[in-house]
Amino acid sequence: MLAAMKKEIFLRKNELQNKNLQSLYFGGGTPSILSSDEIKSLIDEVLKHFTFEKDIEITLEANPDDLDKNFLKGLSESPINRLSIGIQSFFEEDLKLMNRAHTANEAEDSIKRAQDFGFENLSIDLIYGSPTSNLEIWKENLNKTIALEVPHISSYALTVEPKTALENWISKGKVKSPKEEEQNREFYYLSDFLKDNGFEHYEVSNFAKPGFYSRHNSSYWKYKEYLGIGPSAHSYNGFDVRSWNVANNQQYIKKLNSNLLAKEEEFLSQNDQFNEMLMIGLRTIWGVDLESLKEKFNDSILEHFQNEIKSKLEEGILVTENNHLKIPEKHWFMADGIASDLFIV
Repeated sequence: MLAAMKKEIFLRKNELQNKNLQSLYFGGGTPSILSSDEIKSLIDEVLKHFTFEKDIEITLEANPDDLDKNFLKGLSESPINRLSIGIQSFFEEDLKLMNRAHTANEAEDSIKRAQDFGFENLSIDLIYGSPTSNLEIWKENLNKTIALEVPHISSYALTVEPKTALENWISKGKVKSPKEEEQNREFYYLSDFLKDNGFEHYEVSNFAKPGFYSRHNSSYWKYKEYLGIGPSAHSYNGFDVRSWNVANNQQYIKKLNSNLLAKEEEFLSQNDQFNEMLMIGLRTIWGVDLESLKEKFNDSILEHFQNEIKSKLEEGILVTENNHLKIPEKHWFMADGIASDLFIV
């Protein structure tokens, strides 16, 4: 796998217009597949073809059970300077429901171990709205997070995916289905609580202390180009082409062994680009740049846009600030639905 990923980096080295990287992100199953030495060798490979900003953000995504002392020691000796840890919850019942491999104690201990090895720029994932939880448990999860001094939090409502154990348990009545009104209440408690504790709510699901915004994810939300390496990785040229690698490891390696890319592409129409710009931008504090819309899209799309936003502006569901269209934070729980109402279908 390592050799194949290095081959892909070489074959795709000219796809990014900006070869001076501001962020690098190791996500998905990487920590359970690669050692810290292999991760360092991949970073070295990237440096053969790209340059790094002096303050580049290099993130490793990991589960709590990945972060033992040996692995963390190796990471601390590498250029990795940010960890994103899939905590999900500090409560056993939640973790069992989500079929997580780690325990509540391991969740807390992994954060402390990472800090002991010098990792201060930490992000954790937390899930709210679980049928095994309630507002009081959610409050305890957040209190624990603050006590652990984590500077970035990504938090999502529990969703029931098709053909999962959770869907099966709900269908058999073993657990209750998540309730939207409870998720709504926990979402707004989350937002208020974290702001009271010095966090900035900069994207619907993301909160950060000043100076700790995810630079990598912010690039996605600002429609910048990115290059994804490895099975299932996605890429975007910043304009009209999105691509993704095959998910199957064997197919991925076989293609690259033959000097072929194991990817598929799609061309984004003007309508696709418009819909994505609204969906992504309206989830952030930056909103959608109205000047960029005018420059990017034709009169037909702009006319549709003006017609669709009129009533929502009158109702206060949408607002304009400094020539940017935004959703007021009090409506952020429904941001995806509000954005989709504006889509061209």
